Amino acid sequence: FVPEEFKAGCQRPELKKDEVEKSKIEESKIIQKEESNMIKVGKPAPDFTIPAFHQGKFVNLSLSEFKGKWVLLCFYPGDFTFVWATEISAVADKYEELQKLGVEVISISVDSPFVHKMWNEHELSKMIDKDIPFLMGSDQDGTVGKKYGIYDEDSGVETRGRFIIDPDGIVQGFEVLTSPVGRNINETIRQIKAFQLVRETKGAEVTPAGWKPGKKTLKPGPELVGRVWEKWSVDQVDD
Repeated sequence: FVPEEFKAGCQRPELKKDEVEKSKIEESKIIQKEESNMIKVGKPAPDFTIPAFHQGKFVNLSLSEFKGKWVLLCFYPGDFTFVWATEISAVADKYEELQKLGVEVISISVDSPFVHKMWNEHELSKMIDKDIPFLMGSDQDGTVGKKYGIYDEDSGVETRGRFIIDPDGIVQGFEVLTSPVGRNINETIRQIKAFQLVRETKGAEVTPAGWKPGKKTLKPGPELVGRVWEKWSVDQVDD
């Protein structure tokens, strides 16, 4: 005897109402869990502790130890890769300027601290005529990358993600690019300066598109509604 619902050409038997509701609840829980793990601007940056290479020494670093400072957190696919060699050199070249702004830099990949050491000695130090001055973190199992949503499970590496974290440990901005395209450290510094101005003025001033120090800011309020055109023009972007 073959039940009618299993005969050829028949549809699968429908789930009972309570089974459907249970399935929906489980699916909702999964979605909520994924959403809760997503990085969001204006929310705390996930803390972590990992081994690192720093100026000739193997050390451990925790994001929490930089509370009270701005942090530029840079993820990248791997050591001895072409685009990141240019990026890390460009960041190292601007390190003193970043330090004057109260910014600490942390770079992270899945490579071990030993590989970081070899890369620094054999290539990077030759590109900038000195050792990389900031911490080079090691996230070998991708735990940190997963927390920040930039770990690629298929390739087993971090994608090219950059996060700006304020002194309170809050993510103010982030950018994620595919591997072939490098980031612009000058634009990153411009954004940090803009975030710092907004923080200093407690939101009384905000920065329009392309803002640079010394340029006009906007002061949010009822009187500005519909009148931004009187205070700002597009030609200021390229000034």
